[in-house]
Amino acid sequence: MGIRTVPIRRAGNRDNLLLGGDRELVMVSGLLAGALIFSAQEVKAATFGVAVWFAALQAFRLMAKADPKMRYVYLRQRLYKKYYPPRSTPFRVNGPAEERQYR
Repeated sequence: MGIRTVPIRRAGNRDNLLLGGDRELVMVSGLLAGALIFSAQEVKAATFGVAVWFAALQAFRLMAKADPKMRYVYLRQRLYKKYYPPRSTPFRVNGPAEERQYR
């Protein structure tokens, strides 16, 4: 008797994209551009808001094309420390000279 295989369908496994970019980033940039357009109520502000939104949309499309989960990767790496001092084990107790060196 052979091993049973179960096909994984693409529809249930897709990334959540809107207009080719990350859904939340596209919606927030559209909201900010719309707020700029309707709060200023000038033709210059409207053209600038539309241009900013299309530029942001293009950047988000390129970002999603490279990696659809790039926003999550960026947010996770922002939580990392700037410097991890070299230590042999996390349970090692450093002396006063080493503590001064790695501050």
